[in-house]
Amino acid sequence: MAIFKRETRKPRHKVEQHVWMTLDGGFAKRNCTLLDLSLTGAKIRVNDKEPVDGKLSIAFTGDVRKTTRCRLVWRKGNEIGVEFLHAA
Repeated sequence: MAIFKRETRKPRHKVEQHVWMTLDGGFAKRNCTLLDLSLTGAKIRVNDKEPVDGKLSIAFTGDVRKTTRCRLVWRKGNEIGVEFLHAA
């Protein structure tokens, strides 16, 4: 019988911070609220009704030239979960 090692979930820290999101290939920033944060991802409340798919970038300041690349992992209502993509 094979034994599988389950990766433990990274600690999450509750926050409520205003952030900006840009969709992959887009340039318009969208207002969002960061709800929790870990080393590997985040939970974000999207403040508008426009759909979010695939890859996106999150700016923690108003300067959208300095972003963190992410991929959408889950969605529930107006909240999304993203995984941070790190440069290889």
